[in-house]
Amino acid sequence: MIKKLEQNDLQVCAEIMMSVYNNEHWQCHWTLNTSMSYLQDYFDCKKFIVWIDEKIQGAIFCHEKIWWNSNEVFVDEMFISPELQRRGYGTELLEAVEGFVREHNLAGFTLSTNRYTPAPDFYRKNGFSNAEHVLFMYKEIVV
Repeated sequence: MIKKLEQNDLQVCAEIMMSVYNNEHWQCHWTLNTSMSYLQDYFDCKKFIVWIDEKIQGAIFCHEKIWWNSNEVFVDEMFISPELQRRGYGTELLEAVEGFVREHNLAGFTLSTNRYTPAPDFYRKNGFSNAEHVLFMYKEIVV
């Protein structure tokens, strides 16, 4: 069963997030402090939307984004406990977002992910397409 996230669920989500991303695929080095702060920033956003499964085995953090022709939802973060991946939990979370999008008559939802991990195949399996018209860019500043 999917439910909305509450403030007291953040630490469990932060711990799951660390277990998902601190590995050879993602090559991240999250600490409990940084992951808690990171997720708290999303939780504090004005149009924050997040669902977790009832036992908190994963979460999807989103926000409604104002757009020129029709608002949409942007998926900021999504993760499922590594030992529970490929069991349908991620699809359930995406379906919760899709229900929200339909219920609020929004244009759809978007996300970005690392192309060198299994994540793109998961999203394609769930109906997402590569957005050929969008180029995600960044500039690294070395101090």
